[in-house]
Amino acid sequence: MTTAGITLSLSPVFFPCFAPLPVPGEAPRGESERRNALLIGTLKIPLLFFLLYSFVCSLDTLSSSFQLAGGKVAGGIFQDNAILCNPVAGLVVGILVTVLVQSSSTSTSIIVSLVSSGLLEVKSAVPIIMGSNIGTSVTNTIVALMQAGERSEFKRAFAGATIHDCFNWLSVLVLLPLEVASGILSILARATINSFHLQSGEEAPELLKVITEPVTKLIIQLDKSVITGIALKEENVKNRSLIKVWCGSNLLTVPMLLLSPPTMHFSTSSNYQELCEQSWHLFANTDLSDLSVGLILLTGSLVVLCSCLIFIVKVLNSVLKGQVARVIQGVINTDFPYPFGWLAGYLAMFVGAGMTFLVQSSSVFTSAMTPLIGIGVISLERAYPLTLGSNIGTTTTAILAALASPGDKLPAAFQIALCHFFFNTFGILLWYPLPFSRLPIRMASALGERTAKYRWFAVLYLLLCFLLLPSLVFGLSLAGWQAMVGVGAPFASVATFIVLVNVLQSHSPAHLPKRLRSWDFLPPWMRSLKPMDKLITKATAMCCSSARSAAAADPEAPSSLDTANVASVPSQKKTWLAYDNPVQSCQEESPPQPLVFKLKGLERCNSTPL
Repeated sequence: MTTAGITLSLSPVFFPCFAPLPVPGEAPRGESERRNALLIGTLKIPLLFFLLYSFVCSLDTLSSSFQLAGGKVAGGIFQDNAILCNPVAGLVVGILVTVLVQSSSTSTSIIVSLVSSGLLEVKSAVPIIMGSNIGTSVTNTIVALMQAGERSEFKRAFAGATIHDCFNWLSVLVLLPLEVASGILSILARATINSFHLQSGEEAPELLKVITEPVTKLIIQLDKSVITGIALKEENVKNRSLIKVWCGSNLLTVPMLLLSPPTMHFSTSSNYQELCEQSWHLFANTDLSDLSVGLILLTGSLVVLCSCLIFIVKVLNSVLKGQVARVIQGVINTDFPYPFGWLAGYLAMFVGAGMTFLVQSSSVFTSAMTPLIGIGVISLERAYPLTLGSNIGTTTTAILAALASPGDKLPAAFQIALCHFFFNTFGILLWYPLPFSRLPIRMASALGERTAKYRWFAVLYLLLCFLLLPSLVFGLSLAGWQAMVGVGAPFASVATFIVLVNVLQSHSPAHLPKRLRSWDFLPPWMRSLKPMDKLITKATAMCCSSARSAAAADPEAPSSLDTANVASVPSQKKTWLAYDNPVQSCQEESPPQPLVFKLKGLERCNSTPL
């Protein structure tokens, strides 16, 4: 009924007799909703652990697929010892081999075998170890590409992933010339070995593999000694498959030698029995080649990896939001009170080293940390010491693994592991203690900003840094040191000149000629990525909508919301804050605001709520 503009409804407030009668045994609606929310929130925790478990298993399978596709090529790269004596070529070989096999432990074991057999000196192996340290960071860069859907998340995730790359490259630029000139890393490692009486011990505990191997062994099992045998120029492994063969429960009905190349030999029947019992998996006794199996596993593992990462981000966004996200972010990114604020970073290093030691892989730890950086839970400044600690953690694992080597390989394995440890330790001393020396943070932030504007830049960076440029340098090394110097010296000179001019433009432009105070005198394609972005947009216009193509043509252009005549100011500000850090936004936590309109022609007046 309506009286004097007041509407009264037949609600339980005014007419209690119309209130619905409670059903016996049924909880009130509010209590039922709270129970459902609590149940759903509780189920999200085991779901998150299951997704993390599948994510780690897919990373392991991804490494196996790369080894199948490029393992023999990687082993063949190590055969030319004359090239490995060149420090630049050795660095590139370490990058390429680790990218091909997606495992720094595999490339390190090959290097240890080469050194212990006398085919390679420790001083020549140190640049390869440095390259292996760079190559292992490609995994979390690939993981960061999976968050390209949200621009702000992608910016943070890519910056968090490339901070590892920037640290490794800067450390190599300083420590590689120092090692070539003085051999400081190999000398320190040899002095450490001489001061201890080393004896073979037990292997490092592999806690994560105990959990993941029951699943990954059912998918694929590899004989990694084949790659090492190829690097050592053993003739009897050239035609052998990396895939382990299963001969069935009856040894007499399915002989092993009929299922494998004739170059395979087994010295005793016990080894024969052991291989037969431990080698069943999904691709056992397959007729497919190693490359075909590797491509199948690569496709499957990438699908699982992408799916797990997408669901992990969604679950984290639903669990870590609002006040919960603020509390967690405050705990992770907090600093100690003055004057002990500097201790927080070193504590994060210990945490990163301990977690990496537990999972036995720096790639797994940094890859699992990348989504948290993307959604804003871990800041870039806190992710940096965590990554540095992860570098230390993976070297301590290698040291313990080296101590478990046989007596003849123990000195070489331990010396290589110590060189790896000293390399990362000196890199931390160079690029962390002083705030102004933390260049990797600024470099990674710049890369994140660039990928936020041009998302294809991430793929270009990945191809250039980990494939094209290392392949070019490796090709030049095959042509001889004259060709390498002839091409590398002008390139290094131009790069140094550009860096110096950029630094002077930012800090002291008065010391530069007027023409060099900006890069405006260069053609657009030499000082901006926008022309290339337009070219890529035109190339992909066939599969994109017209609106999306227009937005991609100029990522720096203002959106239509900024130029609209009617806009909601508070809601627009709230949307932008949510876009900047989605995990800390919760629309239900803010009270509703009155709708405010901006009328054209009244820009100088304060708008009033309508």
